[in-house]
Amino acid sequence: MTAPDFLPFARPQIDSATIEAVGRVLASGWITAGPKVLEFEARLSDFFGGRPVRAFANGTASMEVALRLAGVGPGDEVITTPLTWVATANVIVAVGALPVFVEIDPRTRNIDLAAAAAAITPRTKALMPVFLAGLPVDMDGLYELAHRHGLRVVEDAAQAIDSRWNGRPIGAFGDLVSFSFQANKNITCAEGGCLVVNTADEARRSERLRLQGVVRSGSDGMDVEEPGGKSNLTDINAVIGLHQLEGLQAVTRRRAELAEMYFAAGQRAGLESLGIELPLRSSASGPMTNWHMFQVLLPEARLRGGRGAAMEDLRAAGIGTGVHYPAVHLFTFYRSQGWRPGMLPHAERVGRSILTLPLYPSLREEDIERVCTRLALVCQSLLR
Repeated sequence: MTAPDFLPFARPQIDSATIEAVGRVLASGWITAGPKVLEFEARLSDFFGGRPVRAFANGTASMEVALRLAGVGPGDEVITTPLTWVATANVIVAVGALPVFVEIDPRTRNIDLAAAAAAITPRTKALMPVFLAGLPVDMDGLYELAHRHGLRVVEDAAQAIDSRWNGRPIGAFGDLVSFSFQANKNITCAEGGCLVVNTADEARRSERLRLQGVVRSGSDGMDVEEPGGKSNLTDINAVIGLHQLEGLQAVTRRRAELAEMYFAAGQRAGLESLGIELPLRSSASGPMTNWHMFQVLLPEARLRGGRGAAMEDLRAAGIGTGVHYPAVHLFTFYRSQGWRPGMLPHAERVGRSILTLPLYPSLREEDIERVCTRLALVCQSLLR
């Protein structure tokens, strides 16, 4: 009897048409930022309701540029969540500002806006929410808070392409919105990202900041008014993104179908009776997730060997899982800034117990049954 196929927690879907298109770009002799990047930006702008969009080599760079556009710098504070990929905090540090971590809502696992409001000081320059697993925060509440205090908003929407708030795509409204097109995202450029901005001036400054601050004029004129980085997207990455964007709505629909299969299979396997917490379901009004990830919370404190033991058992059974994410404020660097265990108990509990299960369009219903059945058996065997 053959062993079942290994199920990774994510798997990019690259078709033959995309591979052929990449080959044409390579053969063209123009492989860095060029016409395909411009086409990709135009298509993204259409998707986001005509707003200006600039593409980047990765979502980390687009977030850092967003902070610079927002005027965030040394001495400023940016309020954010500790339940995120560490890049969210690192880019705040990179521009010389101080990340101020606040508690999460334990049900949505996103930033608690009441906690964010309580953390605002005269030094606060911006709010930086993260849409974990693609689930948006309360966007009405977020922008009411920002407008009341005169704050810029940098949305870390790395995981939220085609997520929606009251039917509107994230990025089609709001302030500065950063997306990632890394390999595990719902659409990918292999590596890449984009920033949705508000004005032509912000778009032009984004272009300067992503390529060393260079401004060209005429045939041979060059100037630099402010230093920038090196984070331009290539045409190779852009052509992958163009083909991925064509199938985005189908991908979103399929992920929603798979999530519903998880809820049903989880019920049959009795996951909740074992103390395993399932994610929040989407609704037609308010936040609609793109189901970038399906994440459960394990009863970590009651498992012999904790989450790691469960992950090892699942892997031995051919099921890959991930941790997205440990609480950032407990990393050594951020502890050196004064953060300590116990300061944000909801985020710390979720960070210890969260587990990402396999979810990608080619997953089958029988695969989901297998994941849920095995997860239940693993937790039963490890419960103290």
